[in-house]
Order: sequence, then C-alpha cells, then structure tokens
Amino acid sequence: MNAFIQGLPKVELHLHIEGSLEPELLFKLAQRNTLSLPYSSPEELRKAYEFDDLQSFLDIYYQGANALQTEQDFFDLTWAYLERCHRDNVIHTEVFFDPQTHTDRGIPFDVVINGIDRALQQGHSELGISSQLIMCFLRHLSEEAAIATLEAALPFKDKIIGVGLDSSEQGHPPEKFARVFKMAQQEGFLTVAHAGEEGPAQNIVDSIEMLGISRIDHGVRCVESDALMRELIESQMPLTVCPLSNIKLKVFDKMEDHNIVELLRKGLAVTINSDDPAYFGGYMTDNFLAVSDAHKMSHREIAQFTLNAINASFIDEALKEEYKNKVEEYLRTAV
Repeated sequence: MNAFIQGLPKVELHLHIEGSLEPELLFKLAQRNTLSLPYSSPEELRKAYEFDDLQSFLDIYYQGANALQTEQDFFDLTWAYLERCHRDNVIHTEVFFDPQTHTDRGIPFDVVINGIDRALQQGHSELGISSQLIMCFLRHLSEEAAIATLEAALPFKDKIIGVGLDSSEQGHPPEKFARVFKMAQQEGFLTVAHAGEEGPAQNIVDSIEMLGISRIDHGVRCVESDALMRELIESQMPLTVCPLSNIKLKVFDKMEDHNIVELLRKGLAVTINSDDPAYFGGYMTDNFLAVSDAHKMSHREIAQFTLNAINASFIDEALKEEYKNKVEEYLRTAV
C-alpha cells in the first residue's frame, strides 16, 4: 500500500505556505536577514513543535514567519514546498497565504505575493505542478483589518483566485467577517473558510450561510449535527481535512480515532491535506500513509480522496477531467 500511495497523483487544497517553513530554511533566512532566533539549531527548534492546542501552535508559527522579509525569501519558501510536492506526486496545489502576518510587521503586500507567485509560475513550467493562490484573513484580527487587506489585494486580482478565513476559531465566529466576504465575492473572488476544527458544527453552518463559501477547511466536527451531515452529503460541499494536523493539535487523540474514513464512506466529499506540514510532521504522502496505516482501506477508497480534491479544486473543467483520467489510469495500472 505504501508504494501505491507514493505513486498516487495527489491534489492539495489546504496548505498554509507559511506553515511549510522548515527549521533548516528558517535558520537560513534568519542568517540572511541578520535575525536572531531563540533556538541554537534547527534540531532544537523542531523539538519545540509540541502543541497543546491551536493557539500554542500559532504562537510559534508567527514567530517563525518573522524570518520572511524579502521577495526572495517568499520565493524560496514556496519553491521548497513545491519541490516537496514534486516528490510526493502532487499535481495541483491551492496555496493559502496570510498577508496580514507580514504587512502588520512592515513587509509590503507586493513583496509577499510577488515572491510566492514567481515560485508558483516556475513550479508550473519546471515541475508541471498547477496551482492557485488563496488569500486568508486572520480571524483574531478585526473585520476592518480584513477589509483593508482585501483592498490591498485588488491590484493583484490576477494572481489570487479566492479568499479564506484562518487563525484561531474560538471566539471569532463566521458572522464577524460577513461584510468582507460579501465584498470579496463582489470582486469576483471565490471563498473558503476554516470551520468545525476546534469550533462547533454550527460554525460550518454559519460559514456556508453567512460567508457563501465554496469549501470547508477542516470541518471534522460536522458529525455533531445529523442535519448538517445530510446537507453535506447532498450538496457535496468539500471538506479539506488535515489528518496529521488534527492529531498534533489534539482534535483527535490518535489517528485510529479520526473520522475521515467514516466521512468518506458516508459519502461526504472529504479530501486529505497537510495544513502546516513543517510543524505537524508530514506533507501529503505522510498524511495519506498515516490515514492508511490506521484505517484499512482499498486502493479505490484512497484514490477517492484525490478524485474528491480534483472535483473540489478551483481549476477549469477540462483540467479536472485530465487529472481525473490520470488518477483512473493510475488505478488501472497499479492494481
């Protein structure tokens, strides 16, 4: 099964580019930018990646992001992630970025997006990986700050397919951002939002109804509502689930307890993603293997995660068909 998963074409829909900053690259960037770190080595920093909850992760996540200062830094960060995608047979990725994490510390918006976009374009031409870019608002900040970020993004609409909502779910319900999501939709952006990870199932309902989202990021607590489960099955609203992240942040105690396979078998459009792989111990292949090791599955079921992701992606129908054919051909030859 390991060989099958390694070779399986994959599509990632829930990846925070700042969360792919490996300790080795972080130290390299810190040295380049003459920034001191409170750790003596990449190994010591990696030992700090033990989290009690989402907030304890975010504290160290934002600290690491301080090393990102120049357009080349953002290029190097994104390129390192794309090289890992290439090794993991990721054929398409939809990347989140958090401009407020950078603009709030004086990094211009164009520095952030131009570095990321340049790497994504190079990833397409040199590695054959297609991609989309999604700008996320930080939900622990105000809606006014999100509106200002949306306005800053408008000159770069050609580089951004959609907007999302991330950071701490507790205490920051979807309705807090209803206005800015409506404004984003009026500007032609697609919309997604984190919901139902540490927050209740009602956050999923409210994100669908108040934010008009196309996908739910995480969404594993949908099982708390039978009505919501029925709606998600009927509508095929995608859930971009992040298994290793959910274990690391104590959403589930162990992978055997995770509900992703149960959700798949009930007919929900669940997908596998890596979230913040540098911090949570795994990229796409690692997440697929972790789920497969904990839950006995068929090749077809495992491939269905990719097929769901293709259907849920923000690419055109012709490319979706091409990618689905690639997966079906792999299934025929691999079995």
